[in-house]
Amino acid sequence: MCRHLAYLGPAEPLGRLLVEPAHSLFRQSWAPRRQRYGTVNADGFGVGWYAEEDPVPARYRRAVPIWGDQSFADLARVVRTTALLAAVRDATVAGADGEAAAAPFAAGPWLFSHNGAVAGWPDSLAPLACSLPPTELLSLEARCDSALVWALVLNRLRGGDEEGQALADTVLEVAAAAPGSRLNLLLTSGETIAATAWGDTLWYLAEPGRRTVVASEPYDDDPHWQEVPDRTLLAASRTDVLLTPLKDPREQGGPPEHGEPHTHMASAPPKEPRT
Repeated sequence: MCRHLAYLGPAEPLGRLLVEPAHSLFRQSWAPRRQRYGTVNADGFGVGWYAEEDPVPARYRRAVPIWGDQSFADLARVVRTTALLAAVRDATVAGADGEAAAAPFAAGPWLFSHNGAVAGWPDSLAPLACSLPPTELLSLEARCDSALVWALVLNRLRGGDEEGQALADTVLEVAAAAPGSRLNLLLTSGETIAATAWGDTLWYLAEPGRRTVVASEPYDDDPHWQEVPDRTLLAASRTDVLLTPLKDPREQGGPPEHGEPHTHMASAPPKEPRT
């Protein structure tokens, strides 16, 4: 399993979002509060962020625990961004891919992370892998389940699907092929965030018109954090958060279908003045 976080809002140093909060992603690497599977996320980490007037994000990824990288401490202190996606990793199985297996994965304007595990990997997804163009399979950054899930999402994005639909359809397809998989996916373009809650925790913090944070778990004790129900697609911008239920393909009596249209808009109430 892993812990991950995406942010849209005013420019902030990476460290203010990822290191300084009391229960930050940095701390979640060894002391997550709500992680359902695994206890330590020490098999690598990564952060991707967007610079002003550049739609293609930069990334910094390592195969070491985040607390052991002094270069990241310097980077987090001085780099500022209005949008990011970061993750700390607990590998499902041992592998030799190193930092290539650490999220975020990237292509074009997108950053992607997978918190979970594909049941029966790799045999369970062999048919889905065969459905991808050979060049996309040969371009996989790593040989882990998350990299293949990202390839399935990216194939849909390149085919014209909007971001939430690409995540929803991929989750339903993988869940049908590998029942029991945990598929919390997180995707950002720097302007929007899409995510799925499927087998593990997902939360969001919204200040409409200012900032939106989507994370595996709250990084502080702000009472405005809201939990996303399991089997749900989240689509967010800086102004709103939309939640859509996802149907388990085993309950549909047939092959996975597209997720239902957005049915619920949720936004946090304005903060009370601090005293």
